[in-house]
Amino acid sequence: MQKIFFGLLAILIANACISQNVPYGNNPAAGHYIDVGGTKIYYEIYLPTGQAGGKGKPVVMLHGGVYGYIDEFAPFIPKLAEHHQVICIATRGHGKSEIGKQPYSYKQRAEDAYKVIRSITKDSVIVIGFSDGGLSALKLAAMYPELVNKLIVMGVGDRPQGRQHEKLNYSSESLMKSDSSFFSGRLRLMPEKERWNESLSWLNTMYNTDYMSKETFEKIKCPALLMNGDRDGYSTIDEFIQCAKYISNVQVSLIPNCSHVIFFCNFPAVWASMEPFLN
Repeated sequence: MQKIFFGLLAILIANACISQNVPYGNNPAAGHYIDVGGTKIYYEIYLPTGQAGGKGKPVVMLHGGVYGYIDEFAPFIPKLAEHHQVICIATRGHGKSEIGKQPYSYKQRAEDAYKVIRSITKDSVIVIGFSDGGLSALKLAAMYPELVNKLIVMGVGDRPQGRQHEKLNYSSESLMKSDSSFFSGRLRLMPEKERWNESLSWLNTMYNTDYMSKETFEKIKCPALLMNGDRDGYSTIDEFIQCAKYISNVQVSLIPNCSHVIFFCNFPAVWASMEPFLN
């Protein structure tokens, strides 16, 4: 089942980029790098349509893990860029960002995002995160409340310490076996291809041991919109609702008949929930 799901995800990501005719995640016209403690982090900026100088409220987008990258946000970017400066950050070990020398954690990802954002703007920002990026977004809002003005998170739930769940064990061999064409494309972007298994090992450790629950969620004070599919196997409805209960200023949106990647399952419904919250 997991192989079928992620194979479909790879096809949807590719089709989304083709339909927009923009090489999201590998766009020289929009791409930039910043050195964060000796690690180069890649990001792209899309300016508001018809507005010079990057005017408009900044929106920061944090993508999912393993399969995820900037290009998964292809359905969102042109719509958001009608009125916002859109900043898409590539996580360590994904796409064109380097891996770094320290094992991964959601705290580290939040700190990376903070440094990228503050290198671009002194304003507060709207943050949109999906899955892996959703947890990073929650951590970012908790650690830097002055930075995050609004928060939209998709595909995440309560992850307390000691939570019982399937232990993940990604490797380059298993991923290439599941979809060699997709991951060959991912590898072509990576500046440290030879370290891919090292990066995946750190991801496995983060997924299997890092946690995020009440101690983080109760620190979030900005307005937050939490979104989930009612058939999501990675963030169950119970975990999703428990997360929402810990956040003081929260709205929730449950997308029916959808699993994890709700914006590929039913983008009109996702956008209909997001748009009034954004505005």
